[in-house]
Amino acid sequence: MMKMIMAIISDEDSNSVINELGQNGFGVTRLCSTGGFLRAGNTTIMVGTDEEKISEAIEIIKSKCKTRKKAIPNLEMSGGMGVMGAAYPLEVTVGGATLFVLNVERFEKL
Repeated sequence: MMKMIMAIISDEDSNSVINELGQNGFGVTRLCSTGGFLRAGNTTIMVGTDEEKISEAIEIIKSKCKTRKKAIPNLEMSGGMGVMGAAYPLEVTVGGATLFVLNVERFEKL
């Protein structure tokens, strides 16, 4: 059965992921996207493949998508009371990947 991997990855990791997938015979479609929490640039990739090759594609994505620490400005932490958070930046973990593996009922290349 054919599957589709939809992976949301950091813009910083996108070129290396797409190049490595391509070198291993996977077709990739790139979509520009923006994350909701940090409003940072992301790339969503779609990879269609046979079920037997899903693990290989996921391993490639996993090997190229690294998490990293990033300092962000401390946003207002109101909680409905208008209280400001501390003046120092917050450190958050960014990167990695979010994957969805979907069944493909029909595939046509026109």
